[in-house]
Amino acid sequence: MLLLTVSVVFIIPDALERQNTESAMTLPPLSRLALACALAASLAAPALAEGVVNLYSARHYDTDEALYAEFEAATGITVNRIEADAEELFERIKAEGANSPADVFLTVDAGRIARAADAGLFASVDSETLDRRIPAYLRHPDNLWFAYSQRVRMIFFDRDTVDRPPQSYEDLADPRYRGMVCIRSSSNIYNLSLMASMIAHHGEADAKAWAEGLKANLARDPKGGDTDQLKGIVSGECRIAVANHYYFLRGLTGEVRGLTAGIGRIGWVFPNQGDRGAHVNVSGAGVLKAAPNRDNAVKFLEYLASDGAQRYFADGNFEFPAVPGVGLGADVARLGLFRADGLNLSALGDNQAAATRIFDEVGFK
Repeated sequence: MLLLTVSVVFIIPDALERQNTESAMTLPPLSRLALACALAASLAAPALAEGVVNLYSARHYDTDEALYAEFEAATGITVNRIEADAEELFERIKAEGANSPADVFLTVDAGRIARAADAGLFASVDSETLDRRIPAYLRHPDNLWFAYSQRVRMIFFDRDTVDRPPQSYEDLADPRYRGMVCIRSSSNIYNLSLMASMIAHHGEADAKAWAEGLKANLARDPKGGDTDQLKGIVSGECRIAVANHYYFLRGLTGEVRGLTAGIGRIGWVFPNQGDRGAHVNVSGAGVLKAAPNRDNAVKFLEYLASDGAQRYFADGNFEFPAVPGVGLGADVARLGLFRADGLNLSALGDNQAAATRIFDEVGFK
């Protein structure tokens, strides 16, 4: 059975941090345009054929190959996919409109997938399987999209110098941590989503006060990606860092220069375990409104919620499964269990504009 795989990855900072586990191909602008035209032509012809699902994916992990191959073997449905940056795919789907060959849009970060839903790109999915397996907070209220893995925004600290690490996101603004905290830029989607959750829980005024306190506690101006914040603890530049959990696990299980050799000094906290739970972000997908192979697209989403697919989906990037009861990968299990924030993740998209404005107002770089 033929599996058409075309990868177009435009390198951005996050992608650079993934280069040990992902392959990337960079193209000059004219080559990108030519390839985009060729891809449209290659997908348009078979789009209406039976036994096909056309996937636009912003995930780029080696284990996804096995994920798609298993779906093909189980269903007889061929997965044709295009991989690119989420923003690139989002704009492409909008430009293609009703003529788009895409059936499913798969991306990372609830803010990005909520933006696609707000743009009217997704169709509601009526699936007993998805309703039963995906918790309510990990899917759109109208079933426009579903989350398939969880990414926890964690607090890390220097075991040697921090006796009482922050136990909540709110604690990051406590003056006792003045000059200790490292976090990436406020324009980063992970931090925008975290701020969006703070707005949802506390309102804009308190969220702004929190941003001001966090800014006052910075050890340095925000720079780099999540891995760089963790490296800052090892180098002694930071005593506390905020990062997604899997960046730490990459350093713990692999060889990340500037991190792995000193990773033993880094401790971790699942924030807000005494109240609302830790902020999570996701990888998620939805069926596109113009999908020419809608039934196959729904089958694909249901497959992603199966136990086997959940393991592939999560283990590819040290993520937590979205479906309750699915066993954790051995490396992820080293972090322990946690209580997740039950806030419906659609709120992250709803509050994203306010999050940007508040960060700008306080001068958070």
